[in-house]
Amino acid sequence: MDEVFARRDLLEAATLKALCRPSDVRGGLQTLSQLLVLSLTGGLLLRCPNSLWCIPVFMVHGALLNFLYAGQHELSHWTVFRTRWLNEWVGRVFGFILFYPRTFDQVQHVAHHRFTQDWERDGELARPRYTRTSFLLWMTGVTYWYTRWRRIVRFAFGIVSEPYLPASRHPEFIREARWHVAGYAAIGIVSVYAHSGLAVQLWLAPMLIMKFAHQLQNTIEHLGLPHESNVFANTRSTRTNAVLRWACWQMQYHTAHHAFPGVPFHRLKDLDALLTARRGSPPPTMTYWGFQRAVFRAFADGRTEADFPDDQVWIRADA
Repeated sequence: MDEVFARRDLLEAATLKALCRPSDVRGGLQTLSQLLVLSLTGGLLLRCPNSLWCIPVFMVHGALLNFLYAGQHELSHWTVFRTRWLNEWVGRVFGFILFYPRTFDQVQHVAHHRFTQDWERDGELARPRYTRTSFLLWMTGVTYWYTRWRRIVRFAFGIVSEPYLPASRHPEFIREARWHVAGYAAIGIVSVYAHSGLAVQLWLAPMLIMKFAHQLQNTIEHLGLPHESNVFANTRSTRTNAVLRWACWQMQYHTAHHAFPGVPFHRLKDLDALLTARRGSPPPTMTYWGFQRAVFRAFADGRTEADFPDDQVWIRADA
C-alpha cells in the first residue's frame, strides 16, 4: 500500500522519498523490543500466579499483545522492513495471534485509506452508528472479538459478504481463514492433550480482557470528525507519552500516517513536524482520556452518533 492520499505540494519529491525508506534495523529493533517485553511480562505471569503483583503484569502483557496490531498494521503497509518477506511473514504471525488474518486486514485497510470516513466504502465503517451502549461494548472488546471470530468462521465456511472486499480475492480470504481455524484447533487439541493452560494464561485471557487498552487508540483516530475526503479534517492524532508511542508504533501521529501512508512508523514524528510547518497548523489532536470524556458527553441524554451531522466535528478537544 504505497498510494499517496494527501496533496503532493506539501512535500518535495526528494523529501518524501527520503522519508519513505524502510529499515530492517529500525523495524527489527521495534519488533524485537516489543517481543522482548512480552517475553518478560509472560515470564513474570508464570512466576506470580497468586500474587497481587500479577495484576499490573497481566494488564501490561495483555495491552502489549493487543498493541501488536499496530505492528501488523504497519507490516500491512510493507513499511516496517526493507526486506519484503519479513513484512509478509511477521505480519502473518501477528495476524494469527490477534485473530486478524493478514490478507483480509490488508484489503480492508486499503479501503479504509482510500475512502476514509465514507460510510459506503470505508472498510472500518462497516458497522451501525454508535449508541452509548454499543460504544461501550466495542470499547470493552465484547463486540470487537465477536465480530473478529464470527468473520473468521464465516470465511472458513466460504461466506464472504463484505461489499468492500473484491470478489476476485474471496478465495484468498477463505483459504486464509481455514488456515487460521486449523491453527487454532491445533493449539486447542495440544493444550487439552498436554493438560496445559499456557495458551489461556499467556495469550487468550490477557489479550481478550485488555482489549480496551488498544481500543483507546482505535476509537480516537476518526470518530467525531467530518465524513469528508480531506485527511487533515477527517483524521485525528493523539497527544500522549513516549512509552505509548513506542507501544503503538508511533500510530499516534495518525494524520501524518493517513497523509502519506508509505512513510515508515519511525519517521512519522518527522513527517508530522514537516506537515505542521508547511500547513501552518497542527492536525486535530486530543488525549485519550479527553476523547473518552467528550464521547460520553456527546452521548448524554440518549443521543447517538446518528444525531450528529456527518459534515461537522462533534467530538473536539475543547468539548
